[in-house]
Amino acid sequence: MQIRDLPYADPGVPDVRSGTRFLLWLGRNQLGGQVKALLWGLLLQLGIAALPVGIGIAVQAVVDRDGGRLALAGGLLLVFGVAIAVGDTMLHRTAVTNWITAAARVQQLLSRKTAELGSALTRRVAAGEVVAVSTGDVEKIGWFVEALSRFAAAATTLLVVCVALVVYQPALGVVVAVGVPVLALAVLPLLPRATRRADVQREKAGKATELASDTVAGLRVLRGIGGEELFLGRYRAASQEVRKAAVHSARMWALIAAIQVVLPGVLLIVVVAYGARLALDGRITVGELVMIYGAVALTHHPLRNFEEIAMAYSFSRPSAKRAARVLALTRTTTSTSTTTTTTTASTSATASTAPATTASTATSTATATADGERASGDLYDPLTGLLAPAGHFTAVVCGDPDVAGRLADRLGGHPAEPGEDHTSVLLGGVPLDELPLETARTAVLVQDKDPVLLSGTLRELLDVPSSGAVRPEDALAAAQCGDVLDALAQASVDTDGDPMRTRITERGRSLSGGQRQRLALARSLVTDPGVLVLDEPTSAVDAHTESRVASGIAELRAGGTTVVLASSPLLLDRADRVVLVHEGQAVAVGTHRELLAKEPRYRAVVTRETDEEIATASRSTHELTALEGETA
Repeated sequence: MQIRDLPYADPGVPDVRSGTRFLLWLGRNQLGGQVKALLWGLLLQLGIAALPVGIGIAVQAVVDRDGGRLALAGGLLLVFGVAIAVGDTMLHRTAVTNWITAAARVQQLLSRKTAELGSALTRRVAAGEVVAVSTGDVEKIGWFVEALSRFAAAATTLLVVCVALVVYQPALGVVVAVGVPVLALAVLPLLPRATRRADVQREKAGKATELASDTVAGLRVLRGIGGEELFLGRYRAASQEVRKAAVHSARMWALIAAIQVVLPGVLLIVVVAYGARLALDGRITVGELVMIYGAVALTHHPLRNFEEIAMAYSFSRPSAKRAARVLALTRTTTSTSTTTTTTTASTSATASTAPATTASTATSTATATADGERASGDLYDPLTGLLAPAGHFTAVVCGDPDVAGRLADRLGGHPAEPGEDHTSVLLGGVPLDELPLETARTAVLVQDKDPVLLSGTLRELLDVPSSGAVRPEDALAAAQCGDVLDALAQASVDTDGDPMRTRITERGRSLSGGQRQRLALARSLVTDPGVLVLDEPTSAVDAHTESRVASGIAELRAGGTTVVLASSPLLLDRADRVVLVHEGQAVAVGTHRELLAKEPRYRAVVTRETDEEIATASRSTHELTALEGETA
């Protein structure tokens, strides 16, 4: 895999059972690049290790006054030099390719998981942790995957050097063969402590990143309540904890690096002292002593890779653990079969005659979905008994905004919170969880309470996957974005007043809450999904604008299935049918005016009546019903 071939057509299915398994999975999936780096690394390392051979031959040739052997030594040094230059260049290119492609694979996996989970991701994992995984952690994971092949080349080189020295000069070779493994393994007792300190540092850094991310996201609110200094103090304290942990970790790594310098020096002194005695005794020549000295001196080069792989692993393991934790999240787990789900649906729907009747119709008119076809049909939630008939504008009223948000996510097939029921909603009688993710996302689109606007021009914001049936101009008009377009046109400096070419800052921070909300609504309308679920789409706009937005949604979505979770009478009055969800169950269905007249709990949510007013209204309703019965 070359950098120019990125992105991957399919990044694969990762092994997320642990951080270590994830790292090994990445290494296996880059086997071709790993083998290339290993071969180029061997060329480099063996070229360096062979330099003393040429030098030893040259020294002995000078001592023996042998011009032919001196020329041979020069030729060997030239060959070894070329091998080192080529090996170093190609190893660097291959190593960087392995690093970037490994990081790209992880980023693609994270992007795919983000698209799969949607807004539920940040409810199950802190937003700061997601940022940390997709930025700094990706680099550390790529570092370890890239360092594997270089470590393998270094270990192989040391093995070759030790065996060659034992064969060539057993007296000194045995000393080197015993000393080199000691050098390589001497730091092992320190690695667990160094790894623990690195883990603590990474954990504290992750928390600091989360705090910074959350602070920036809520900066406007913090300024409104005067909380900047409080959160600044918290971040300052968190950053100091990170600094202390980093210094504590660095001390251990400094000790490991020092050992990697001191011990090779000790071995070199031992080899030179013993070799000099052998040379004085005439058991080895001066050239052989120089050759062995050079070979031992140059072992520091491959030994550095032992230190690097240990450091790379200790830093990348917690990063891989975090990445594996995010990648292990699943879209949802349907805990019941289709038969059980349908049974539950019938039971839940008994709270209201209308949902039960239409639910059976939804099941009987189920639309089969094949690959490439657009799923359609009634949308039904067996857990609450909520039914949204195909082609109708359904409004849902919940007394608790949090319950409404979770219901919107469930209608879109997004993962439930841990501990919640995972029963899938039915679309045309088919469990939404059983549809391919792409089909499910095309069929049902959920816009939550706080939609995010990505940075870019307005044209880019509205350039989203869609059916093509709704033009951006029509969507903007339906969402009542005329004033937003005027504001963008005035803010435009180099676009000749064209609002579609005006850049919108990240999250639309330059816009008001109502303007952001209406642009997000226009983006949702452009997609023209089979089912559009809107959670409080007009909560940040004034009543006059809200009335026009409600009319725009109803007109543009005519013939489509639309579900709006809201408590605004202006929106509810435009709906074809309104469903009241009380204590997790659909308890009443009708038009807005019918429910307003007959259902006290509905009036309590929509008109904000007090408990005393509800009780009085309930008694009046019962008395009126009794009077009508006596008259009949």
